[in-house]
Amino acid sequence: QVQLVESGGGLVQPGGSLRLSCAASGSSLIFYNMAWYRQAPGKQRELVATITSGMSTNYADSVKGRFTISRDNAKNTVYLQMDSLKPEDTAAYYCAAKRAIIAGMVYDYWGQGTQVTVSS
Repeated sequence: QVQLVESGGGLVQPGGSLRLSCAASGSSLIFYNMAWYRQAPGKQRELVATITSGMSTNYADSVKGRFTISRDNAKNTVYLQMDSLKPEDTAAYYCAAKRAIIAGMVYDYWGQGTQVTVSS
């Protein structure tokens, strides 16, 4: 099992940047596909970005070109660099993990979340 802890959220003005971190313990992340989700009050949870154990990435259309997901396996950490932030990016952001080698497995490991607020 793996435990995930997010950090780096906060209040930022529109057009600003934040870098979220997801620190893992209990297991090496080299065996996991990783994802960032977000959820705003009254809205559905949204998949923001994914990165596989093989470093393949995908992004939601709403963040493509502005957000970058990356991983540092030596540090057992996943990052989400968020640039050109918009008010609609305001949400609680969650890090999630699933075993890469098991077909059909859902993202069943979750962090506690970190709040991102984009406002003037």
